[in-house]
Amino acid sequence: MSFFECGGIKRRFGNFLLDISFSVDDGDFYCITGKSGSGKSTLLSLIAGLIPSAKSEPGKIILDGKEITNLAPGKREIGMVFQQPSLFLNMSVLDNVAYGLVCRGMKKKDARNLAGEFMEPFGLSHLLHESAETVSGGEAQRIALARTLIVRPKLLLLDEPMSALDAPLRKKMGEEILSLKDKFGFTALMVTHDIEEAKRLSTKVMVMGEGRKKWEGLPADFDESRI
Repeated sequence: MSFFECGGIKRRFGNFLLDISFSVDDGDFYCITGKSGSGKSTLLSLIAGLIPSAKSEPGKIILDGKEITNLAPGKREIGMVFQQPSLFLNMSVLDNVAYGLVCRGMKKKDARNLAGEFMEPFGLSHLLHESAETVSGGEAQRIALARTLIVRPKLLLLDEPMSALDAPLRKKMGEEILSLKDKFGFTALMVTHDIEEAKRLSTKVMVMGEGRKKWEGLPADFDESRI
C-alpha cells in the first residue's frame, strides 16, 4: 500500500466531472500540472477536505493507512499552502508561525518559544517581531510554510505557492522547499503550471486534463507534449 492513495474521487466542476485515482509514496514530491481549468486546485481542495466529493460516489482517500475521506479538514493531518500566503496581518511573524500550535492547545508562551526556534531554517529569525503586514512576497511564503510545517502534517499540499514571485525568486524558493523537505522529511503534492519547475522539484509528475489523469511519469520524461 502506498503512503497516500486517492481512489475514484469524483466532483463536478464547471463543465467537467473530476474522476481520478493516483498514489504517492512516502517522501515523494509529486507535482500535478495541466492547463488552466483542468481540475488541479479542485483536486487539492478535495484532498484537504475543503470541499466534499460527490455523495453518490465519494471514492476513497487514504493517508498512511488510514481512510480520511469523510474526516473534517482539521483531523486529516494535512497541511496546505496556497498561492496567496493568507497571513494574519494583525499578528507578528512569530505569532503567525505559532498559531497552529496554539489552536491545538499549546500554551501561547510555549508555542512562541517553539516557533522562534523553528523559524531559523526558514531564514525568518530576523523577522520574529515584525508585523506580517510588512514582509516581502518571498518572506510571506516562507512564513506560510513554517506555519504549516510546525504542526508536522503527514502530507503537505502546495497550490501554486510560487506563482506570484518573479523568476529568480521563484527558483530560489523552490530550492528552499527542497532543502526543507530534506530537513523535515515531509511528503508533498504540488500544483504548478511551470514545466521546468515540475521537472526540477518533483520525483513524479501527473498531468491533468478535464478532471482526468492524462499522463503520469518521471520528471525526465515530462515535456510540453504531455500537457
